[in-house]
Amino acid sequence: METLTVSITPSEVIEYLYCPRFIYFMLYLKIPQNEEQRYKVQLGRVVHQEKNSTNKRYLRKDIDVAERIIEQRLSSETYHIHGIVDEILFLKDGTAAPLDYKFAEYSGKVYNTYKYQLVMYGMLIEENFEKPVQKGYIVYARSKNKLVEVAISKEDRDNVLRVISKIIKIVDKGYYPEPTQYRTRCDDCCYRNVCVK
Repeated sequence: METLTVSITPSEVIEYLYCPRFIYFMLYLKIPQNEEQRYKVQLGRVVHQEKNSTNKRYLRKDIDVAERIIEQRLSSETYHIHGIVDEILFLKDGTAAPLDYKFAEYSGKVYNTYKYQLVMYGMLIEENFEKPVQKGYIVYARSKNKLVEVAISKEDRDNVLRVISKIIKIVDKGYYPEPTQYRTRCDDCCYRNVCVK
């Protein structure tokens, strides 16, 4: 029996949610999207670097953090995922939680792209540290570093596992998925010239 060697990142799940065909072009055909040229991506990376170089000993007392680990690379053969968690928070109640910095404004709603990313980080933390994860946190850098708590449920995990399964089908089998239903996204897509609609 052939062993599956595919391993998915949270960023790739976000790409899939934006348009499943991103995964086909980027991971199956290996056509680079040249995201380094995008201004917001560059600014987001600067925010992460700044946060990771300052206040390394700071513990968020308002959410009962006992200990934290910064910029931790984790992987899971069980779920076929890997990634770097901005911060792993070990809380005083014995649970753990991922914390993710976003170069974004808080609109009053946490979008699935961000939530699924947190869920994946939670799955990685649970497997690697054997601590239950029931919630995660997002820091919105463009809203004065607003901290937002996000509950993580079994249903959230099941939804993420379904998406991972679909991505693996694309990457492992070369399945050509349907494009996004939001056709305005095609206008700014780096693959618009090679995508057969």
